[in-house]
Parts: sequence; C-alpha cells; structure tokens
Amino acid sequence: MTNAKKFVVEINSVWCKGCSLCVGVCPKKVLELNERQKSFAAKVNECIGCRQCENICPDLAITIKEASE
Repeated sequence: MTNAKKFVVEINSVWCKGCSLCVGVCPKKVLELNERQKSFAAKVNECIGCRQCENICPDLAITIKEASE
C-alpha cells in the first residue's frame, strides 16, 4: 500500500481557450480536450502534482491542489 499524494485538478472552462498546451506538457497524460475544445482532467487519479499544466496555461485557467483525505 502506497501513501502517494492525491491531487485535484481544477480547470476554469470559461477561461480555457483550448490551446492544448497543458495537454502536451502533462507527463502523465491526465488532461484532454473535450468536444468543445476545452481542457478537462480525463485521468485525475494519475496526476502527480508537478504543476506543469498550471505553469504553462496562458489564461491561468488551471489550478492544482493537494487533495484532502
């Protein structure tokens, strides 16, 4: 049993313009674009909390938080 930290991926879909920079930078392929070309966390349980998506987003639409158990 591991004590790996879990993370919450919050995406403001109003601010997201669908540039997909976050999709390309995620090392665990957590993010995808939906049918409206907005980013969403398709595999949220895979998030390692590196915050690369948060840092690359030009619209500040992504926030990564440590999940409270």
